[in-house]
Amino acid sequence: MDIFLVGGAVRDRLLGLPLKDHDWVVVGSSPEQMTEQGFQPVGQDFPVFLHPDTKEEYALARTERKSGHGYTGFVFHTAPDVTLEEDLIRRDLTINAMAQDDLGNIYDPYGGQKDLEQKLLRHVSPAFQEDPLRILRVARFAARFHHLGFRVAPETLELMSSMIDRGEASYLVPERIWQETTRALSEPDPEIFFEVLSECHAINAVMPEWAPFLRENSTGIKALRTAAIQQASCDVRFAVTFASEKELSRDLLTALSKRLKTPSQFSELSSLTFQHSAYLIELAEALEAEQLMILFENTDAFRRSERFDAFLKASRCIAVAQKKTLSESHQSQIKSLLSLCLSTNAKEIVARGFKGKAIGEELRKTRVLRMQEQLDH
Repeated sequence: MDIFLVGGAVRDRLLGLPLKDHDWVVVGSSPEQMTEQGFQPVGQDFPVFLHPDTKEEYALARTERKSGHGYTGFVFHTAPDVTLEEDLIRRDLTINAMAQDDLGNIYDPYGGQKDLEQKLLRHVSPAFQEDPLRILRVARFAARFHHLGFRVAPETLELMSSMIDRGEASYLVPERIWQETTRALSEPDPEIFFEVLSECHAINAVMPEWAPFLRENSTGIKALRTAAIQQASCDVRFAVTFASEKELSRDLLTALSKRLKTPSQFSELSSLTFQHSAYLIELAEALEAEQLMILFENTDAFRRSERFDAFLKASRCIAVAQKKTLSESHQSQIKSLLSLCLSTNAKEIVARGFKGKAIGEELRKTRVLRMQEQLDH
């Protein structure tokens, strides 16, 4: 039994990057032998085991054969005679198809180290085209390593395009598309993810409603770059791509959220951003209490203050992209005015003798008055 560190850990070590996860491949073993060694079986589709001490995953070396459509249409085979080279050739990119033994020796049968030097994202073998999920993965790796100078190899981009032309993307389920997309949004250069998908014509096949917002140098793309620089959260990065474009319909956003089954945290924030960011950016030029109250009411800021804070961050990224005024000081001032409103509650109004419908009317009037007083100072 021989054990090798494989995949991303080997790649990142050679790049001098911090190691996040350790993936291990075991050659020359069997499920029975692994269990005897104290490993705990966890794999359903193929034998994967947890180390008895570290709890890291150890997979038996395997081969795979295409048996259907999409990324799930594979039959896996494991046996003690499956070699390391046979296991590595089923991987997506050459830079992910390297292994390292316990002595530090690198096993690189498919040129991963050379591609690291040339900063290329290149597929290992023609088997790449059997799994449409790899189109999204390559685009995500491009977003991750763009700042290091990496690019997708022309032949790999061509192969991805041919997969789209054959309709392979239609076999991707929304959950996996969303998973890869959110991971890509969290990368250092998330706009590159969409750029690569556009280059291979995947974006119109996978997320057609999003495509109009993601034109080259669109406000949404510029705002996404800004959000990444500011290390904004993933939901904010998603929302800023929907920077209000007058000619684009809100129905596109609704349809996209339905297609990708986006969590409510993302769909709600993106909807707020699409509808109200332009109003907020214009308001920031000269804050007025009544107009700010309207914004608070339309965004449900009094009940959803945390979501409103995320909306502020998204709007600021859009303002920066548009070279308009919505500074950090504006953001802090608006949050302070919201806190002032929240400190003025209905109990205070009732104590002043108001009843019924008049309570809400007086509460609103008092909040506007106090905001304006603070603005005037």
